[in-house]
Amino acid sequence: MTTSPDLASVRSVEVIPTRRLALVSGRSHPELSEAIADHLGVSLSNANLREFANGEVHCRFDNSLRGSDVFIIQTHCGPVNDTLMEQLIMVDAAKRASAKRITAVCPYYGYSRQDRKSTGREPITAKLVADMLQAAGVDRVVSVDLHSGQIQGFFDLPFDHLTAAPVLEGYLKKHVGSDIVVVAPDAGRVKVAERYSQHLGCDLALVHKTRPRGTMNQVEARHVVGEVAGRHCILIDDMIDTASTICAAAELLSQSGAKDIWAMATHAVLSDPATARLKAAPFSRVVVTDTLPIPSEHEFDTLEVLSVASIIGDAIDAVFEDTSVSEIFGGENLA
Repeated sequence: MTTSPDLASVRSVEVIPTRRLALVSGRSHPELSEAIADHLGVSLSNANLREFANGEVHCRFDNSLRGSDVFIIQTHCGPVNDTLMEQLIMVDAAKRASAKRITAVCPYYGYSRQDRKSTGREPITAKLVADMLQAAGVDRVVSVDLHSGQIQGFFDLPFDHLTAAPVLEGYLKKHVGSDIVVVAPDAGRVKVAERYSQHLGCDLALVHKTRPRGTMNQVEARHVVGEVAGRHCILIDDMIDTASTICAAAELLSQSGAKDIWAMATHAVLSDPATARLKAAPFSRVVVTDTLPIPSEHEFDTLEVLSVASIIGDAIDAVFEDTSVSEIFGGENLA
């Protein structure tokens, strides 16, 4: 007959797993990734990205990712298809390396403008990108100033939407006076421009534009709603691609008697002929952030580039520590 063990001698052991953060960068914007790593006080893990002779991308992480909280930073700059595919490959490699949780950090979310069908027989490519990220194995996505807030609904997983507003507003408070007008370059930016005007305690104006049917990268600014004559106008947009929208708005503001005109945007896509248009437009200053790399040939005298590394770094820290991301922005990081 077996003797029952003394229950008093049986000890319960509580194992507290070690939490590890792994920060990985793609090749699209290593300077931003390094700035984020510096802000967090961590080192970037090496993904050893290389290409085979036919252009296929290979990835192999130097260190073990087993049980790690992995953040893969890749902004979707041009060529967007290459940078997006590179991020998907890194996600797949991290998943197969037994990472505990994988977060795709996309400072600029590629294909964000194709978020709905405006005519028949068109794709909704922003949804396709969401499907590919989820199929690759991401558990969470972090991005800055989406073109449209509805993109968050394309994901069946947590999505942290960050905004560069604190950086841009801080710059305005430091460099401009009180008599300014925040101007939305089109109706789609009114909500964002109104938030800026409330934070800065200034007036709001709107440029009404139309886009000729069946055209791309062509706009016509019709008229200004609001008082801009003799005042310092700040045009706020989420991105500057070919600069047709923001330059057309600036020309109309100038014709309406604006004293000084600035352009501010989060994403400096700067597709040709954006640089030439911005130089020729009546801007005394163009302020953007570093969510996208800006080649030297697209730099010009009135261009100012602000860093969002601290914002993204704080968000990564909040995700890793399971604390609130929205508190970083006072709950005002909704698109």
